Amino acid sequence: MYLDAQDITPELKQRFEHAQKVIRAAGEKALDYFNRRDELTIETKADPQDVVSIADKDVETIIRGMTRELFPDDGFMGEEHGQETGKNDFLWVIDPIDGTACFLTGMRPWCISVALMKGDRIAAGLVYDPNTDELFAALAGHGAHLNGAPIHSQKSKSVTEGVMGVGISHRVPAAELLPFLDKLLSSGGMFIRNGSCALMMSYVAAGRLIGYFEPHINGWDCLAGIILIKEAGGWCSAFLDNDGLNKGNPILASASGVAADLRVMTGLTS
Repeated sequence: MYLDAQDITPELKQRFEHAQKVIRAAGEKALDYFNRRDELTIETKADPQDVVSIADKDVETIIRGMTRELFPDDGFMGEEHGQETGKNDFLWVIDPIDGTACFLTGMRPWCISVALMKGDRIAAGLVYDPNTDELFAALAGHGAHLNGAPIHSQKSKSVTEGVMGVGISHRVPAAELLPFLDKLLSSGGMFIRNGSCALMMSYVAAGRLIGYFEPHINGWDCLAGIILIKEAGGWCSAFLDNDGLNKGNPILASASGVAADLRVMTGLTS
């Protein structure tokens, strides 16, 4: 699912450096929209809880445009503008604003998520929170960092030693999450939901949360978080199996010491 350190070429490093610049530029634009969100027109997707605004679309356009200038042969997959096949095996996977419902109602748990794939493996991931100016970034085999400083997942051995992040959408029945919550709480654990998968997965990488579980998620929400957690020493389920990139999958990610217990609670075997 991931590239190895020996697979990181100068071409990949160049893209990783670019990604750090472009995600900050996109974050500046997103924060400007957030500060004048009352001016935005809100559209509803098929799920009434799934909303979008011009901010989402423009931020993705900025990321694609700035990246295409330097790497015109790369492909793109984004939540708002779909997939654009490239002429090489690099693919940028973009969620321009993860946590749009929070964004549009004036709450600050939202972020920008960008992952880079080479072939069928994740090469790099970045999550930027403009509200706190926190940039979580990971390049395969080179560790995970927050604003340039190394980060690591928790060393917890029990779900009682930390707080779990969870997510849910109307793409799946509530019954797919409730049994897990019952097992977690019965085991002495606790959970939060802040509305942004990418942000909560970044918190797992940074040791703020013990793990994250969602019964179904899309690739643009979680790919950056997956490599952040892996590079921070944590564990992630095999999200890309069975065409997870295009169809989505469950995601379970956690500190390594609690992964076995959480896999039992969620029923995820890999």
